[in-house]
Amino acid sequence: MRSPEALGPDAGLLSTLTPPAFTPDSDPLEVIRWALAAHPELLMPSAFNLNGVVLIDLAARAGYRGEVVFVDTGYHFPETLATRDRLAARYPQLKFVTLNAGASPEDGQTDPALYAADPDACCAVRKVAPLQDYLRHRGPSALLNARSRDQASTRADIPFVETGGARLKVNPLAHWTREQLEAYAAEHALPVNPLYFDGFLSIGCWICTRAVRPGEDARAGRWAGQGKTECGLWAGNGKL
Repeated sequence: MRSPEALGPDAGLLSTLTPPAFTPDSDPLEVIRWALAAHPELLMPSAFNLNGVVLIDLAARAGYRGEVVFVDTGYHFPETLATRDRLAARYPQLKFVTLNAGASPEDGQTDPALYAADPDACCAVRKVAPLQDYLRHRGPSALLNARSRDQASTRADIPFVETGGARLKVNPLAHWTREQLEAYAAEHALPVNPLYFDGFLSIGCWICTRAVRPGEDARAGRWAGQGKTECGLWAGNGKL
């Protein structure tokens, strides 16, 4: 095989941008390091669930020094906001950005009853739109995110590197199980949201989140009984 230098001046760049042939056993650190080399302006959205906390630690170990972007919908559990603050204190090398900071149900952004009448519309205004606006301003070519295949049947085929939408999505934890995530968090004494240990395996807004019941997948407590499985960030017409 010829070297990148023998193939011409752009070959080295192309070999960096093209994802390696990752396998299900690939180390998430390897995936993150590739993403950092291929997309230096990489940006990480996070809601500070177990997956997100693990990814923040792995990314910091891999050399990520960028932004961790959180959208304050005004409906987050106090425990979620406290977890954000604990993470920001633990990882001063990262820049934690809160969009829509100080939002509240009475802030006039939406009718306070919208979440019950039309949860998709509520998510679109309070969560998706602020992040989309920020990404248009920042212009990253790729996002580092913490989704994994075993979170829900709708995520069962997530690859390490996902195309489609406005930008590349890099999913270093795609093949990690809940057991692997829990073991990693325990080994490294990570500041996991305390609600997780009460059965809230996926934590969003308090008005639309309940604890998961035995035998349910990790995201079953989100919008339970409303025929909704995603907030709109990763699926649908407005996906990132």
